[in-house]
Amino acid sequence: MVDLETTGLDPRHDEIVSFAAVPVDAGRISVGGVVTATIRPTTMPPPETIRIHGLRPVDLTEAPSLPEVLDRILEALTGRHLVAHAAWIERGFLDAALRPIGLRVGKPVLDTAMLARHVTDLEGGQRDQPVRLAVAARRFGLPVHRPHVAEGDALTTAQLFLALAAHLDLESEQTVSSLARLSKA
Repeated sequence: MVDLETTGLDPRHDEIVSFAAVPVDAGRISVGGVVTATIRPTTMPPPETIRIHGLRPVDLTEAPSLPEVLDRILEALTGRHLVAHAAWIERGFLDAALRPIGLRVGKPVLDTAMLARHVTDLEGGQRDQPVRLAVAARRFGLPVHRPHVAEGDALTTAQLFLALAAHLDLESEQTVSSLARLSKA
């Protein structure tokens, strides 16, 4: 499970300031394998994003740059499927970060926001309403760990993914491919 904090939502102009990956192996969260990084952007975040993720210029000034942590990010992603909440954001920023070295995020990408919308559909909810991470987690009785902090959101996403996969598996046996199909809009 991956979460990023960024200076905005457009990977063409904005930058990653924090990365976290929480691995899930054989249906269990592998806390010992968590990878995190605070990343110094070339342009410091505007006040409106600082209010969201809390990373101030003083917190980022001494952090390594993206090229300096890219190997750690690649190591965390290699051999794993990208799972994120509102995965289009993480995928866009990770693709932008990997493009200079000729790489892209592998497929399939699993999106817990879309999976949560599908579960809501199964239970008579409205598909056109986005499901925020904290709302989806609480719906399954899961804790919300440090919202808008990359490692907190990645851990919440990991727990939510396991709960969603188990819930969907009750309807019919799930595979990565079937979950990927459900992750598409």
